[in-house]
Amino acid sequence: MIKKFVVAFLCMAMLFPTMTFAADVTPAQLQVAIDGVWVLLAAVLVIFMQAGFALLEAGSTRMKNAGHVAGKTILTFGICAIAFWAIGFGFAFGDGNGFFGTTGFFVSGLEDQATAAFSSLKASDVPIGIKFLFQLAFAGVSLAIAWGGFAERAKLPVYFIFGILFTIVIYPIVAHWVWGGGWLSTLGMQDFAGSTVVHLQGATAALVATLLLKPRIGKFNKDKTPNLIPGHNQVLSVLGVIILWVGWFGFNPGSTLGAVNDGYFGYIALTTNMAAAAGGVAALIISWMYFGKADIPSMLNGVLAALVAITAACAFVDTWAAIVIGAIAGIVTFFTAQWFEKAGLDDPIYAFSVHGIAGIWGTLSTGLFATPDLSARAAVGGAGLFYGGGFHQLGVQALGVFGAFAFVLVLSFIILGIIKVTIGLRVTEEEEIIGLDLSEHGSYGYPEQMKKAGQNGASV
Repeated sequence: MIKKFVVAFLCMAMLFPTMTFAADVTPAQLQVAIDGVWVLLAAVLVIFMQAGFALLEAGSTRMKNAGHVAGKTILTFGICAIAFWAIGFGFAFGDGNGFFGTTGFFVSGLEDQATAAFSSLKASDVPIGIKFLFQLAFAGVSLAIAWGGFAERAKLPVYFIFGILFTIVIYPIVAHWVWGGGWLSTLGMQDFAGSTVVHLQGATAALVATLLLKPRIGKFNKDKTPNLIPGHNQVLSVLGVIILWVGWFGFNPGSTLGAVNDGYFGYIALTTNMAAAAGGVAALIISWMYFGKADIPSMLNGVLAALVAITAACAFVDTWAAIVIGAIAGIVTFFTAQWFEKAGLDDPIYAFSVHGIAGIWGTLSTGLFATPDLSARAAVGGAGLFYGGGFHQLGVQALGVFGAFAFVLVLSFIILGIIKVTIGLRVTEEEEIIGLDLSEHGSYGYPEQMKKAGQNGASV
């Protein structure tokens, strides 16, 4: 009996400091802690999407470029992190004017800087360091999307130059317009997690790169008909899409910037998931009808297109509408991908179809399907056309899409055009034929397989 009492006493003694600490924590402090942990977890999920992009892009391109394609993901996220910390975050979320921020550069991570420089982020009490990491993850995703248009033929120095300028001159300006208190924010544009801010921006830069770099060697015949250049590993592509799908649960629900919100982030997770499911199924069925075979890459693109589309609308629409938005995104992306290729555009991973066209559709869809209750809950914009809101919200969405697309298109053409006439954008024909793994890095991502292929005279 005495032994049991001693054990109980010791246990209480060990727990006492914890019990005392818990008693001293106020409900407000507890909410900040819970919200902070949630947003940090969401940031980690979005950063981990870089792994998904690496696998998807490597699997969708040829073996001789696999190491380069995967490795540059690490390089460019590092470049993005430094540039966004120094300048991009301030331009995007710092106090300033309707077009860009003018405060908050070289983020210190201290709350006194948050109070002085970031009025647009005051709705959430999450520490500024966590907010920065979360927004950095978004900038990194937008840049990763842009690289799809550079795949298999761009010089390595281009990733340094354009990566820095995209992160400090292009991406944060549009982010400020919509999320940082800029002119589109004032108009009430609904883009909850970035169909336009993240995806359309990256896709537009990818489109410009695709146009300026020209098609890969062997992609088109003399009569302009396209040749299939299949990716070397569909399994990697599938795994990449699964990682991206999971990462989107940080992307969209994390944009609530809090977990203590009556389950709102859970509802956003639901609409996100249902849209993705509908997009993948719809795209596979359409490809089956079109090709006579169920095309796996088309299904993967359908999932991603649906996720891109619901990114703007996830907080504003009913679940049934999320399914409709996702299915339409999967179908439209399939047909636009076929059309762009027939028109002579060599977009190796269909970046503009998946992230651009779907981003446009997703942004416009809130102008159709946004409900009065959810719009009020998010405190952004108003009801869509199908819910009695008339054409006002749809007009605001269309204006935002046009403004962002035009801005990124022009600046990307200027930046990449200057690079093209100075150091050049594209590797030499010989370097492209042997592959960027060897020409840019001196070793293959698959050295044994490439050695065997070379001995057999095979093309990879």
